[in-house]
Amino acid sequence: MISVAAHRYAEALADIVFTPGAGRKPEQALEQLAAFESAMDEFPELKHVMITPAVPSARKRAVVADLARPLGLSPLMRNFLFVLVDRHRIGEIAEVREALRQVMDERMGFVRADITSAQPLDEKQTADLEEELGRLTGKKIRANFTVDPTLIGGVSARVGSRRYDGSVRGQLENMRQKLAARS
Repeated sequence: MISVAAHRYAEALADIVFTPGAGRKPEQALEQLAAFESAMDEFPELKHVMITPAVPSARKRAVVADLARPLGLSPLMRNFLFVLVDRHRIGEIAEVREALRQVMDERMGFVRADITSAQPLDEKQTADLEEELGRLTGKKIRANFTVDPTLIGGVSARVGSRRYDGSVRGQLENMRQKLAARS
């Protein structure tokens, strides 16, 4: 669950990177935010310094500034991280990144789809599923594929709050419900 605050920071960053003539690609902002988040995950000491209230914001800003070049952070992203530090939100960087991904997808006309299949799908199957879901929703699909052998066969997809179930398990459950209703 993404907090309201994380969503607001993501919206603000998206407003800047989507400004016409901004000279930067929105995807770069997401990559740079993910790079800083990865550094915090990879180095527990860094994460500890960044989220500990006892460490002054000035010291945290210095750490961000020192890491900006090796991580390939733009001045915009460095300044955005300064804002997160100053507002004591740097510990929510994963939520802000995920919120930014959602905001960017929305602004670029994408919708997320979680697709689960009983077995791994090949490239043609994944492309066909994305195309069909795009036709059904009227939007471009950004799919996340997982495998769940308990489906027995077929595919299940969730796009937003809508569920499409073409799995054998789902069909068996539908038949069970129909038979139970007749009794």
